[in-house]
Amino acid sequence: MFTLPLGDTAQLRPLEPWHAREFLAHIDRARPNVDPWIPWATLSTDLDSATAVLQRYADNQAADTARIYGIWLDGTLVGGVMFTRFDGASGVCEIGCWLEAAGEGRGLVTRACRALITWAFEERGMSRVEWWVAAGNTRSAEVARRLGMTRDGVLRRRYPYQGVRHDSEIWSVLDEEWSAERETPAPDTRAELDRLTRAFFSAFTNTGGSRPNVDIIREVFIPQGMIIKNLGSDPVVYDLEAFIEPREKILTDGTLTEFSEWEVADRTEVFGSIAHRFSEYRKSGYLDGEWFESSGHKTTQFVRTPAGWRMSSMAWDDV
Repeated sequence: MFTLPLGDTAQLRPLEPWHAREFLAHIDRARPNVDPWIPWATLSTDLDSATAVLQRYADNQAADTARIYGIWLDGTLVGGVMFTRFDGASGVCEIGCWLEAAGEGRGLVTRACRALITWAFEERGMSRVEWWVAAGNTRSAEVARRLGMTRDGVLRRRYPYQGVRHDSEIWSVLDEEWSAERETPAPDTRAELDRLTRAFFSAFTNTGGSRPNVDIIREVFIPQGMIIKNLGSDPVVYDLEAFIEPREKILTDGTLTEFSEWEVADRTEVFGSIAHRFSEYRKSGYLDGEWFESSGHKTTQFVRTPAGWRMSSMAWDDV
């Protein structure tokens, strides 16, 4: 059995049927992270069903159609990555991932996925690696982005889950793109601008009964920041407090529930100590009890301050 170090005290190893008891205990811990997006955890609810899941992957690996690997941190199983589909004849495969809270914030999934993608391209001669993600699963989409993948499109209302039909986003990376992406890792500046953007979008999330963290808007903007809504003929210009107060109210008084918005594509340019980002985004939730989905565009300006990069202004327009 191979073991691949993932940095610190983490390891990537094959996840096999004899791990079923350990796998089940891990899935029980991971359910709050996994169940909101995919029915992955619902497949393993007792020892027999957990064994069946791992046996199915073992059988598929023998047929060269799928594979599964676990991520161990300090000797504890905290997540994993897998080839959910592997088609050597067509040269196309799909990877996926899951993680419990104890493994978050360490880059473990990204590093593990890099190992799988590199193996698929360099050892197996695959042409295309895909990443399918439920629209709204911002963490999964961010992993795809960090891996250098391109968002190919959206299959609208592709599948029902928890009483709602969900869109599926399809991301991919090609063999020739992967080589280039590995040779030119993203600079620190780009990573910081990505972090600020993620923080802004996540500030309004109240899915699963979570409380929105709108206070973070004051942290990602300079104090003089300006936010502009340009949906009609007359732009509405807010300072930070005027923008935050009404949004905090509707996100906490029951008007807007199960809400999230997430960036799906961007074009970012840096010019010395200033930067600009043009974003395409999507959002969904219940407004006054009615489910809605929509999309739009944001343009964001950044400035570098003594405390690091901050947003200085933002304008948006919904489709």
